[in-house]
Amino acid sequence: MLKEFKTFIARGNVIDMAVGVIIGAAFTAIVKSLTTNLINPLIGLFIGKIDLSGLMFTIGGAHFKYGLFINAIINFLIIAFVVFLMVKTINKFTKSSEPDEEPETPSASETYLAEIRDLLKEQQK
Repeated sequence: MLKEFKTFIARGNVIDMAVGVIIGAAFTAIVKSLTTNLINPLIGLFIGKIDLSGLMFTIGGAHFKYGLFINAIINFLIIAFVVFLMVKTINKFTKSSEPDEEPETPSASETYLAEIRDLLKEQQK
C-alpha cells in the first residue's frame, strides 16, 4: 500500500495539481486584498462611503452580514475572469503551436478509380 501511495504521489498530475492549488491560494489572497483595499472603497464612494464588509441586518439575535457576501461575489468574479483570460491565452498558444493538418492526398488506387469513374461518365454521354 505504501508503494502504491508513493507511485500515486510521484505522478506528474498530482504534483501539478498541488502547485496549482498553492498558486491559487496565493492568487486568492491577492484578489481578496484587491477587493478589500481598492474595489470596496471605490464602491463605497458611490453608495455613501460605507465599508461593504460592515453591511448587515439583524433579525432577532441573528446577524446577516450580506456585505461579506458581496465581497465574496466580487472576489469570485475577479478570479473567474482572470482564470478565463488565462485559459483563453493558453488555448491560443496551444492551437497556434500545433502543426496545421495537411489535406490528405489521395492514394494511387483512389486516383485510378476516380479516373475510371470519369471515363465511364464520359462514355455514357
